[in-house]
Amino acid sequence: MSVSIPSNKKDQLFEQLKKANTRFQKIYPGDRSDRQPVHTLYGGANLFKYDAAKALGERSLEIFQTYAPDAETFGNVFGLDTKTDFSSKIYQKVIAKLKSEAIEDFRIDFEDGYGNRSNEEEDETAAFAAKEVAKGMKEKTLSPFIGIRIKPFTEEMKERGLRTLDIFVSTLVKETNGILPENFVVMLPKVTIPEQPATLAGFFDILEDELTLAKGSLKMEMMVETTQSIMAIDGTNPLNKFIEASNGRCIAMHFGTYDYTASCSITARYQEMDHPVCDFAHHMTKVALAHTGIWLSDGATNTMPIGPHRGENLSAQQLQENREVVWRAWKKGYDHIRHSLWNGFYQGWDLNPAQFPMRYTAVYAFFLESYDDAVERLKTFVEKAARATLIGDVFDDAATGQGLLNYFLRALNSGAITEEEVLATGLTLDEIRGRSFKKILENRKK
Repeated sequence: MSVSIPSNKKDQLFEQLKKANTRFQKIYPGDRSDRQPVHTLYGGANLFKYDAAKALGERSLEIFQTYAPDAETFGNVFGLDTKTDFSSKIYQKVIAKLKSEAIEDFRIDFEDGYGNRSNEEEDETAAFAAKEVAKGMKEKTLSPFIGIRIKPFTEEMKERGLRTLDIFVSTLVKETNGILPENFVVMLPKVTIPEQPATLAGFFDILEDELTLAKGSLKMEMMVETTQSIMAIDGTNPLNKFIEASNGRCIAMHFGTYDYTASCSITARYQEMDHPVCDFAHHMTKVALAHTGIWLSDGATNTMPIGPHRGENLSAQQLQENREVVWRAWKKGYDHIRHSLWNGFYQGWDLNPAQFPMRYTAVYAFFLESYDDAVERLKTFVEKAARATLIGDVFDDAATGQGLLNYFLRALNSGAITEEEVLATGLTLDEIRGRSFKKILENRKK
């Protein structure tokens, strides 16, 4: 067949296109394949102990069994179907989770959860917390993910934030002979300009050199807490500039519900996770950072499921008032978490162990209520795609197949379903772990 475009001109144009495509793929490599925690517990640094995950998990289980002593009560609190085994199934999964791994991610907080104290006191707390983390590493009592939140790199707080970081990491490395915990991260709050994460990344370089840590071993995450983080003065979203400024160090972007709503002049009574201003920020963040490999996390519900009456020998009325307060707070938090999941935010904050039950209930119910339908849809989708490939047709709906596969990956990572339950799709574990619907089709075509 005759063609009109000379090969040298075609190659020249395609070479330019290759460079542009490569740049695009570098910016948007796709979702990361490793496990993302479903929550982060923030706790004041002054309260952290090496066995905090175990102690708080036990406390959460105690609260759960006190206020949800059976599957029927549990189902009624959260509005789950108690006529089938759905409520009972979720109930048992939540109990198992609280017994085995109640806390997935712990952030030792030197900012809002710690407050402004004397420099001497924060120095001592930073060193003590680092030693407790080292002890937790030795005793294997730490949560799977762990890190610290330092004070922001504003002009007023930058020296304090850096000093705490330096003392904590230096003490930790000394105690552990140069080993950091798995999935260790430093949270930089209230980021407003790229120079703040760029500066933290520069200090990471210095710390790694001085402490002979592996290059790139220190990672950061940032917080979206101000309107300036969503839209800069020039009318653009600055989040990708923040990521670029981190020099490959940033792995996650978290949302600060209450600082952000306050920055939008929302009064305290209405500073909730499902407020429309939060939805706007969520969607802007999602659009800006989708497919970059950066994890996104929503914020926290600040209504605590804690009864007003304490102590022993409470009256029947006081016990009932406690139950009603806890149940209302659980359901409110459950609805907030479901709203986050619906918006595609699969991680959020918790502030108290009494909140863990609502967290796992929401996550498990969200995924399990779609399980049977998703199994059939993915199984049918794979068969349809395989038939199209075998007869030479072009199957051009891989994005839908990837969306179905992502459901199972998220559900599996969260603990909502087991590996055995994934196999009902007809896929192998290797195919699931490969995380690519396109590769599944390519390998099945061979």
